[in-house]
Amino acid sequence: MSTEITDFVAELHKWVYEKATSEDIMVKEAFVQVAGEALTEDGTLDNPEYGFVRTQWKNRNLEVAGFDISTDGAILRLLSVHHGEQMVKKSQIDQLIRYAVNFAGACLVGLPDELEKSAQRDMAERIRDSWADFEKVQIVVLTDGLVGRANAWATDLQVDNLQVAIQVWDLTRLHRLMTSGRRQEEIIVDLLGMGYEIQCLEAPRQPAEYECVLAILPARLIAELYDRHHSRLLQRNVRAFLQARTKVNKGIAETIKNSPGRFLAYNNGISATATAMDFAMTADGRRIIRTIRDLQIVNGGQTTASLHIALRASVEGLGDVHVATKFTVVGDRMLDELVPKISMYANSQNAVTAADFEGNSPYHVAMENQSRAVWAPASGIAARQTHWYYERVRGQYDVDRARFTTQSKRREFDLDNPKGQKITKTDAAKFDYAYQCSPHIASLGGQKCFQEWSMHGEPSTNDAPTDTDFRDLVAKAILYNQVRKIIQQQGYHGYLANITAASISLIVDRSGGTIDLSRIWRAQAIPDSLEQAVPDLAALVRERITNPPGNKNITEWCKQEASWHEVQLIRWNPPADLVTDLAVPASDAA
Repeated sequence: MSTEITDFVAELHKWVYEKATSEDIMVKEAFVQVAGEALTEDGTLDNPEYGFVRTQWKNRNLEVAGFDISTDGAILRLLSVHHGEQMVKKSQIDQLIRYAVNFAGACLVGLPDELEKSAQRDMAERIRDSWADFEKVQIVVLTDGLVGRANAWATDLQVDNLQVAIQVWDLTRLHRLMTSGRRQEEIIVDLLGMGYEIQCLEAPRQPAEYECVLAILPARLIAELYDRHHSRLLQRNVRAFLQARTKVNKGIAETIKNSPGRFLAYNNGISATATAMDFAMTADGRRIIRTIRDLQIVNGGQTTASLHIALRASVEGLGDVHVATKFTVVGDRMLDELVPKISMYANSQNAVTAADFEGNSPYHVAMENQSRAVWAPASGIAARQTHWYYERVRGQYDVDRARFTTQSKRREFDLDNPKGQKITKTDAAKFDYAYQCSPHIASLGGQKCFQEWSMHGEPSTNDAPTDTDFRDLVAKAILYNQVRKIIQQQGYHGYLANITAASISLIVDRSGGTIDLSRIWRAQAIPDSLEQAVPDLAALVRERITNPPGNKNITEWCKQEASWHEVQLIRWNPPADLVTDLAVPASDAA
């Protein structure tokens, strides 16, 4: 094992241990969540939900660590995990794959009804109830060990006539993803290997920072790329695919179906970026594209996904559809600066708001700057001032830390920026919605909650957050994390995030819609009176949300606004000392 991998193992185990300790969960579960967060940022997963199932049912072994359903509902991804061994045998991975396939099959033939009320039962019910929409199943195996023969997995697996694809993320692959500082693992397209000869025209030489290549792509090629890479292909696109609901997307679908030969004339085409392209010359002297490295479609996500829908539906005439494509080849150094601008200026099919730019929006850039400048008050035994680190881009904290080459400098960075005081964008959305009395949105899951926040929350209306805005966000983080820890100590491991968000929302609701965040910031802790009130309140909230009307799926019920209205019916009023401690001072209220 190389020194680089050895160092990464130490860092990975540190991240996992910190998560396991802070959230009081198994180390194995913490590893799945750490890896899952990286894969969600990468686009391999969309909105994973975690829950271990390991049992024997009807003489078959079942085991999964969670699941994920793609944004368009077409792909079921089952998470499996192997943790704690340096070398992992192929037979061990094969066993995990088999157990996950068994679980998927069991969900269709009675397993959900035999599980106790839990997140695991919710997962099984969700898979059963959504099965008709699935077009493929993926088994995503996560391991902190090294796996040999990484491509030697079975290709003939099926569940209820659905093809099963296998992805194995071992230590080597996770290392490439989590330490590269990039947004995602590279997508490398071998066009000749796929059977396509794409003629191209290279634009006149531009400044050294980029070059442009023009081509006409068959629609089937674009649809196949999306089918293979799905949302990872659009990671740098400024918005998610809006399905076929908007007027523009309906028009695309109608043109494909009714006038495929005119698609090239009607459609504006797509803009893509790459970090490198290789070319070849045909026998008759045509210049063709051989490979594309780190392909990303930054404008034209609507067109891409619409073509994919047409491919899935076997729409006649798709072979007659072609799409004008501009490739901008950008070096790694310019990716984060140039690509968002390409996305913004090239976009003309659907309106794009500032919120669509996610991590590159003025709000997140300003929050990042505030977090580096504002020192939190000293608290605890150490009595040392620290930063709350706002991570605008995944991996940013570790990249900043890695800039310091000596152990003493890294220790100083760790003291100034404690790992437990890192706030990610998805965390910020969850903290804010819990405080804004919208626990149903906080319960959507990291990515969906963040998307809602970007479109309708604080980032969509505030381009220039102040240091006060930043302190308030930190106070919301402290409120959420400490209330969560208290609830967890009651033994409520199931639906912990839902109970936490609903409890905080009820506290704020019964306090008139706002509480004294400045007090929490100054103390870097919630008041003692709140600590004492949380256990009883959480018990009432848990009883209410785990008994939904009509025996609904609890996890899905918590994502509906009606569940919050049910929580509001709870008869609970904050004690007098809590009212005093949470009240906003008259001077601040004015």
